This record gives sequence, C-alpha cells and structure tokens, in this order.
Amino acid sequence: MKMNLPHCALAWHVSKINNWSELAQAKIEVAETHQRKGLVGDAELTLRTAGLYYNLAQWIFPERCSQKQHLFHLSRDAFRRADMLSDIETRYVKLDIDDNQCIGRIRIPSEPRGCVIIINPIDSSKEELFTYEKDFLDAHYVTISFDGPGQGETYVTNGLKATYKNWSEFVNKLIEYTVEHFPTIPAFIFGTSFGASWVIYGSCHPNISKAVAVSPAFDRQRMSMPDYFNERMNCIHGDDKDPFPDFEKLHYRNPVFLFHGGRDRMVKRSDIYHLYEMLPEGSRLIEYEEEMHCCNYKLREIRELAIEWYNEDRIFKPGVYSDVQI
Repeated sequence: MKMNLPHCALAWHVSKINNWSELAQAKIEVAETHQRKGLVGDAELTLRTAGLYYNLAQWIFPERCSQKQHLFHLSRDAFRRADMLSDIETRYVKLDIDDNQCIGRIRIPSEPRGCVIIINPIDSSKEELFTYEKDFLDAHYVTISFDGPGQGETYVTNGLKATYKNWSEFVNKLIEYTVEHFPTIPAFIFGTSFGASWVIYGSCHPNISKAVAVSPAFDRQRMSMPDYFNERMNCIHGDDKDPFPDFEKLHYRNPVFLFHGGRDRMVKRSDIYHLYEMLPEGSRLIEYEEEMHCCNYKLREIRELAIEWYNEDRIFKPGVYSDVQI
C-alpha cells in the first residue's frame, strides 16, 4: 500500500477502506436477495449503493495504485450489474483524447426531451453522481457522464492525468459527440466545482443551449484550498499548468445559471460576482447564504431548478437571488 503516512493515519485509512468495502459487500448480498424475490427496482438501487461505497473506498487512495484499481473496478462492476436490471438503455462509450481514452456512460430514457452533459468535480467519477443521473432521467433527459482526464475510470484504468490542453479537448469533443449522436434534441451542460469551471467553458460552445454551474472553481492561486486537497490534485494533474479555464479569456455565448454558497471558503464571493458580470444576457445567479462549497445541502433543489430552467416551465428573470424560493 503506497501511502507515506504515520502509522496511526495509515491504520485509520485501512479501517475506512475496510468499512466501506464491508458495507458494499453487504449491499450486494441484499441486492441478490432482492433479485431472487423479483424486486428488480430494489436490487438495482441497492447495487448502485454498493458501487458508491466501493467508490468511496477507492477515493481514499489519491495515487493510482493496485488497491485503488481493484476497488474502482468493484464499483464499476456493481454499477454495470445495476444497469443490466434497469429498463433505461445504457451505453458505454470511449472518447479518444490526448493519445488515450476517456471512458463514459450514456443513459437514454423513453421520449427524451434533451441531453444533459454532466461534468464531474476534479477527483470524482461518473459512478459517484448516480443521483444526478436519476433526477435528469426522471425528467426525460439523456445523461452523458464521462470521466475526464484525471478522473475515475479514465485515470484509474488508463492513467490519463489532467492538463489544460486535454481538458479543453475533452469538453469540446464531448459536446460534439453529444450533438452528433442526438442531433434532434437540445444539449445542456451541468457541473459542480471543478466541473462547473468547465461548464462555464462549455457554455461558450455554439451547440450548448444552457449551462448550470454550481460553485465554479478558479485556479489554485485564487482559491483557498486545504493542503490535503492540493496533494490529491497534484497526483492527478499532468506536468502542464493547472487544468482550469481562464474565465477572462472566454467568448461567452449562451446563458449560465450560477449557484454559490455564501459560506464557501474556497471560492470568493467577489470572484463569483465578477464572473456573473461577464456572462451573457439571460444568465442568473442564486446565492445560498448558509451553504458552503458545492452547496451540498441544496443540490437536489438545484437540480430541480436546473430541470425547470431547461424545460422553460418557469420564467426566471435575469438577476441575483439570495436564499429565495423561486
């Protein structure tokens, strides 16, 4: 196990990994019982929960090592078993990026009304955000979720680290792939933190209709990040500059719905407001005064607001809102 940690810290990590793994295995056994009883929906959800637990176990390892690979593959396999039980079509896709491949999954509900491209936070994976998928699928949106450079399966299996160059290539190709394969329905984009930064970048693409960005991150020189997170990011970043888009240099085209937590300690309110001022007509901002980075306790509400905005069922007046129920 490649961890340069004091003995007590190493023991804590091993304990956490074992706990998550044991919980995952217990969930798999419950899912198998559900399946034998014909409770297919319960079995599917329980398998996804097991996959999430394995995902949490692998996340503890910042470096790409054999233990991380093993745990991630258990997570991926649990999700694929769940996909086999689902009545929603699932496709597994790879995009050629930087002489390597980014690995993704596409889920297609009946009578889709649009596509939502989900961009993950920097050290997250497509498997971690299955509740995002579910909300968008229930609203009849195709979900397109890939592990970009330095993320999830793309990093663990293929070893592709994140650079500015390959992330800009990744987002452009992801949008182009979406439009090519789903040409008759609009394409939207959604992301949090680092993913939200690239949502801002993606919003400038002519084929994106609307974008939702939750707590977009700025480059590390402008953020206050804890040391442990800087260490994680150093493991998954390539030798190039940090993979953050420069918001000052983008050519804004399509409206963006911004969300920010008033207690965000990583991203300054002044930076969010400055970004908002650069966005095109029709953009809007909601600030939750009591939320921190990523607005974790408001994410379900944020996804509901995003869906309503995509649907245009409500008229949102451009402007800044603070802790309001629109």
